Amino acid sequence: MSQPLTAHQVLQRCDTDCWQPAPETPSQVSALERGKVLWLPRLAFALRPEELPLLDEAVVDPRRKNISFQPDSGRLKGVADAQHDAPIRALMQRHHVAAQQLLAGLLPEYLPWVHSPMNTLRLHPVSGWGKKSAWRKDDSLLHVDAFPSRPSQGERILRLFTNINPAGVTRDWRIGEPFAPLAQRFHGRIGSWSPVNSWLQHRLGLTRGRRTHYDAMMLQLHDAMKADDSYQKQGPQAAFAFPSGSSWICFPDQTPHAAMGGQFMLEHTWMLPLNALQHPERSPLRILEALTGQPLL
Repeated sequence: MSQPLTAHQVLQRCDTDCWQPAPETPSQVSALERGKVLWLPRLAFALRPEELPLLDEAVVDPRRKNISFQPDSGRLKGVADAQHDAPIRALMQRHHVAAQQLLAGLLPEYLPWVHSPMNTLRLHPVSGWGKKSAWRKDDSLLHVDAFPSRPSQGERILRLFTNINPAGVTRDWRIGEPFAPLAQRFHGRIGSWSPVNSWLQHRLGLTRGRRTHYDAMMLQLHDAMKADDSYQKQGPQAAFAFPSGSSWICFPDQTPHAAMGGQFMLEHTWMLPLNALQHPERSPLRILEALTGQPLL
């Protein structure tokens, strides 16, 4: 069995309690690019009294796992009843504005580069949707993010999480090892890539963009991690309970993670070009290219 990781190894604490951090707040870019989770234990997103009734599983379309909002277009998806559209859109737009302000204060180097923001409202308990998911979609299994229909083409996924549980229930995670040893561990299980298949999947509308060799490797890594029962139980990892009223940020395509418990969370996701990183050599793309000895885009 691997040596368990400690919270100190996987977390970087930042004690700001404001969504508009003071100008002298140190940038947190370096810790994030090393694969750490930036924990903000004092950063709560307060819900208004009229928003509390929205914290109900019945608000989510039963065909979907969560509610999503695209701030750039105003598109809202996953609401079960149209009567809830306006208050949920207002809530998620408010969270988007707060997230942008936080980004400007904590990660100002990224602000000019981030694009395609997406808000997600998760209302189901982790214990509920985890049991209903096929293993590839079971987020209670340790994994790095890679999406079959949305190739990143080498761009980074940056995500902010906020536990908004009004009853004080924690959001329980497992957090895994750095990406370099992870990639080395699973490299031998990652198969080939076909540019013809990539072209065909895009032409048929199965992917929103061409799946690169990098995207194919990340998908295979995602699946190999989830399929390895021994790694799930014995791989390097730390358990951590994020309290209600706290937030955290990470690159989920780099930092292995698994959601084990909790209910009610807001997420905000951005895409970030590789050339916006201070240390692109620490990115999954560059690490996988070093392992394979070839360009993957």
